[in-house]
Amino acid sequence: MLLWYLCMSVVLVHVVFRSSGIDYRLVGLGALLPLVVDAPLRRLAYGHSLLVGIALLTVVMLGTVGRSRLLRRRLLCLPIGYLCGLVLSGAWVAASVFWWPFLGALPDEPLLAPFAVVALEEAAGLAASAFAVSRFGLGGRAARSVFLRTGRLREVARR
Repeated sequence: MLLWYLCMSVVLVHVVFRSSGIDYRLVGLGALLPLVVDAPLRRLAYGHSLLVGIALLTVVMLGTVGRSRLLRRRLLCLPIGYLCGLVLSGAWVAASVFWWPFLGALPDEPLLAPFAVVALEEAAGLAASAFAVSRFGLGGRAARSVFLRTGRLREVARR
């Protein structure tokens, strides 16, 4: 469950944005937020609603008015990760959850998919992790240190 959200969101955001300024630590954290929000309820609920993702984006945008552009750019990684987490969870499949409160009450949908699906997702997350380690040279101490300090990833030259 964790590798699927953390590693896959980092790889997907890298593939889509190709930006050296993204804090991938915050992307990964944002991707886990829908699960964290809904975990106490043990079902798909508010955390898997698009409205919460938009609210998070709004808070970041309004909360950084008049502050440094770098802070805004860094904090925008949270809602980007959050929305990525919604995509990876397949939240749109449960329309009444995804579009809550516009389609009425929340149904009683399980938070996690069946075990076989979670196992497949984790295997894909492990593959994404191996891809990231290879692509960004995270097997080396220097690249790992930069990532842990700054959240930045830099592609290594391919041979």
